[in-house]
Amino acid sequence: MSFLRRNWLWLLALVIMLALPFAFFDWTKGRHSGFVLTLLSEVAITAIFALSFNMLMGQSGLLSFGHAILFGFGAYCTAHTMNAVKAETIWLPTELIPLVGGLGGLAAGFFFGWLATQQRSTAFAMITMGLGELVSAAALMFMTFFGGEGGITTDRVMDTSLFGVSYASSWQIYCLTIAWTIIAAILMRLQTETPLGRIANATRDNYERSQFVGYDPRMIRWMQFTLSGFFAGIAGALYTMTYEIVTFDTLAASKSANALLAAYIGGAGTFFGPVLGTIVVVLLQSGVSLLSNAWLLYVGVLFILMVMYAPVGMAGLLAMHIPIRRTGRLGELTVPYVRVFFPAALVLAGFVLMVELASFTTIGAAQGKKFAIAGNTIDTLAPTPWAVAVLALLAGAIWLRHESRHFRLRWDALMDDAKARGLVQ
Repeated sequence: MSFLRRNWLWLLALVIMLALPFAFFDWTKGRHSGFVLTLLSEVAITAIFALSFNMLMGQSGLLSFGHAILFGFGAYCTAHTMNAVKAETIWLPTELIPLVGGLGGLAAGFFFGWLATQQRSTAFAMITMGLGELVSAAALMFMTFFGGEGGITTDRVMDTSLFGVSYASSWQIYCLTIAWTIIAAILMRLQTETPLGRIANATRDNYERSQFVGYDPRMIRWMQFTLSGFFAGIAGALYTMTYEIVTFDTLAASKSANALLAAYIGGAGTFFGPVLGTIVVVLLQSGVSLLSNAWLLYVGVLFILMVMYAPVGMAGLLAMHIPIRRTGRLGELTVPYVRVFFPAALVLAGFVLMVELASFTTIGAAQGKKFAIAGNTIDTLAPTPWAVAVLALLAGAIWLRHESRHFRLRWDALMDDAKARGLVQ
């Protein structure tokens, strides 16, 4: 029972990830939804990638713009290894192939980390950006390893499984991905409690003091960067095994941006924050992108709002409620939240309508698409839809501002009560 109490969150996450695909299972045909399995696999892979990025940003205070290098090298090493296993040049169990990606990322982290960690703060970020662009450009030039624009294709059906699994189906590779996601997440969690993890926090919070007590901050940064590469490489390996192809896109700046967005939106100051951010980012990329051409605009606006109004991220916002919950008065926020929800929804509806009208007026028209809501075609050049969007946006903003003041008053009163009881540090 003590084991269950200590690890209930991990077990719950495992159960949810294994059970969720069955919510979309086609019982008439007896098969899983390929789209759902791919989407959930992408969430798991990106979660590992974002957590490895947070080993730098959250734990060490190092903002990297080239983290995709580590992901990409792990992916390419995995692709070449899988092809060698397929050709029977070497033998390696399928279940252990993600370790190859981890070692590839580790080697990349060791080499590129030695260069990047010569500096810190802004200089570190600029070096990683330069390295990212350098490697991404090199991927199109060195065909033998990177495969050029076409990349490297592979086949995950290798008949070397320790359990006799072929991994031909999406469900089988999804289960392997989930297993390695849990393993990698647990190891990264344990790493935060090691002396290295603690010292990385110290160099993040007070660089001069950690140096004064005898530690070498540069060496700490290098070790943290290298270990981060190992876990990013595992994510890259799972990516290759899932999609059976790896291209130079895995090294591109957009891949690094995904990790940054997931970590910051979810909350880089907490361990599980990047996982929450990953869910949001992947759903926007894989879900909203199917519905709207302007999905990147929504991601950008969300990131700006988080930076301006919630720099602690989603996990930080949830953590802010803990003192109130301890007072037993969390339920008193239900009505204030409901009152804020409706004007916020109105603002969102007005904003989305305005963006989609603009999108269908330009991009949509060029693609020959028509804007329709509930089966009714909307004339994007007519003044009425634009007037409705502007009215909803302005009215919702005024209403939201009014309700936000009442919410703030109630929040402050509950927090003052928590402080009076000594529940706020």
